Amino acid sequence: MIKKIIVSFGLLISLVSNAQEGTSSPYSFYGIGDVKFKGTVETRSMGGVSVFSDSIHINLQNPAQLAGLKLTTFAVGGSTSNTKLNTETQNEKARRTNLDYLAVGIPAGKFGFTFGLMPYSSVGYKILNLADENNLYSTQYNGIGGINKVFLGLGYKINKNLSVGLDAQYNFGTIETKSFRYLTTIESGTLEENVSRIQGINFTTGLAYEKKLNNKYTYFGSLVYAPQANLKLKNERTITVSDQVDNQPVQNLNFNLPSRLSIGSGFGEVRKWLVGAEVTLQSSSNLKNRFDDINGVVFENSTRYSVGGYYIPNYSSYSSFFKRVTYRGGLRYENTGMVIQNKSIEDFAVNLGLGLPLSGTFSNLNIGFEVGKRGTKYYNLIEENYINLSIGLSFSDRWFVKRKYN
Repeated sequence: MIKKIIVSFGLLISLVSNAQEGTSSPYSFYGIGDVKFKGTVETRSMGGVSVFSDSIHINLQNPAQLAGLKLTTFAVGGSTSNTKLNTETQNEKARRTNLDYLAVGIPAGKFGFTFGLMPYSSVGYKILNLADENNLYSTQYNGIGGINKVFLGLGYKINKNLSVGLDAQYNFGTIETKSFRYLTTIESGTLEENVSRIQGINFTTGLAYEKKLNNKYTYFGSLVYAPQANLKLKNERTITVSDQVDNQPVQNLNFNLPSRLSIGSGFGEVRKWLVGAEVTLQSSSNLKNRFDDINGVVFENSTRYSVGGYYIPNYSSYSSFFKRVTYRGGLRYENTGMVIQNKSIEDFAVNLGLGLPLSGTFSNLNIGFEVGKRGTKYYNLIEENYINLSIGLSFSDRWFVKRKYN
C-alpha cells in the first residue's frame, strides 16, 4: 500500500508540474487564472459544504476536521469537464480532464495529520481569429499553466466538542500566455509571449464544533480563516517580429492572495442524514493581474454560498448494497470577484453525488456530477455552460498497529 502511494504521489507531481490544462475558460486570462475548488469529491458533491466531521474521509477545506480521523486514509480524485462557450454570435465546445488532488491522512490520538498535492489555479484558453472592426488585423490568444500547491495539515481535538487546525501550503507554478497579431493580407505578424514563474507560502486555520443535542441529532459548526498571503511573480516578456526576438523589460510582481473567511453550520442524524450551509467571504478587491498592462477587468470582494448534505438509507445493511450507498446533493452560488464591462461575473451550480462502499473495507468510490453556468453572453462577454464529472477514491485502513503474531 505504501509503495502504491509513493508511486501515485510521484506520478501526480510529474503531471501537475507539467502544466496540465485544468480549465478552458477565457476568464482564466485574468489574475492568476481560474482558482480551483479546494475540496474532495465528497464535499464538492454537497455544493462545497465541509462542516461535517468524518472519521474515514479527509477534509481538505477545514484542517480542524483532521482531528476526527480514525483510520489512515489515502485519497485521490480527478475530473473531466465539458463546457459550451456562448457569445451573442458564436458557440464553441471544449473538454478538459485533470487530476484534482492526492492526499494522505494519518490519525494519532487527539491529532490528525495530512499531506498532499493539488492544483490551486489553472490557465487554459485558446481564442482564434479575433478580428478588428475593419477586418484589417486578426489576433490569436492562448494561455496554459497555473499554480500547484504542496500542503501539510494538522488538526487537534481540544475536547469531545471542539477541534482546531492549521494548514501550511507552498505554492509554485508557471503561467504562459501568447498573443499573435497579423495583417489579414499577409502571413507574418507580431508574437508577444508573457511568462510568470510563481512561488509563495500561505496558511489556513480552522475551528470545528460538534455537539450531541440528544441521542439522535447532532449540531455541527465550522470556521475557517486564511489570512492574506504573498506570492512572488518573476515575469518575462519577449516580442518576435519576422524571426527577430526582442526581450522586453517588465516588472516582477508581489501578488497578494486575498484573505478568506468561511462560516458553516449543519444539523442531522450521524450516519443517516445531514444538511448544512456555508458562506465564504473573500477580499478579492485587492487582486491584481500578472502584468501592469493587462486591462479590461477590475476586482471586487467575492462571496460564495453553499448548501447541501447527504442521506444514507442504512449504513450497516448486509442485505442491500444500495442501502449502504451515500447519496449527496447541493447548490452553490458565487460572485467570483471579477468585474468585466461593469458586469460582475457570477457562477451557479447544482451538484449530485454517490458514495459507493467497497465490499469488506472502510474504503469507497465517490462519484460527483456538477451542472452550472458562469458569466453571461450579453455585454460582449462569454457564457460558460459546463458539466463536470468527478471521481474520487478513498482508501481507509488501520496502519502502524503492532502485530501480536508474526
